[in-house]
Amino acid sequence: MEELRKQILLYLEKHSRVDLGELAVLLGSDEVTVANEISAMERAKIICGYHTLIDWDKTGTEYVNALIEVKVTPQRDTGFDKTAERICNYPEVSAVYLISGDFDMMVLIEGKTLQEVSKFVSSKLSPIEDVTGTSTQFVLKKYKDHGTVMFGQKKPERMLVTP
Repeated sequence: MEELRKQILLYLEKHSRVDLGELAVLLGSDEVTVANEISAMERAKIICGYHTLIDWDKTGTEYVNALIEVKVTPQRDTGFDKTAERICNYPEVSAVYLISGDFDMMVLIEGKTLQEVSKFVSSKLSPIEDVTGTSTQFVLKKYKDHGTVMFGQKKPERMLVTP
């Protein structure tokens, strides 16, 4: 069963809206077995959720993504976990990662404007007592997101010359 689970996860990671019957055929299994495995992995929190990737630039909706590096003073017994949990509770935050390097955490923020993101950093993130510094970068354009290329492939401008 472990190999079947791995195959299911690899496929669902790229195609979460797949029909169970189609997935069963692709994996050489039956629909009930695949459905049971997916359900078991959801209960075990192996599968943590399903997401739709949207190119907001094509909707005419103003939308800003920011990556905020955060320096944190780790706490006795909890390390970075308590601060990360607090940051995770803000609805503007789409992801929080513990990272290596000059900063301790990477926080991904989604907002409507640059000012909205800036206000979040100055009024909510920076005042957290364990936060000792931040560095904010704004996403200007997405070329690839969650493994998906976000723009059409350009055709070659020059004609192919063959000998």
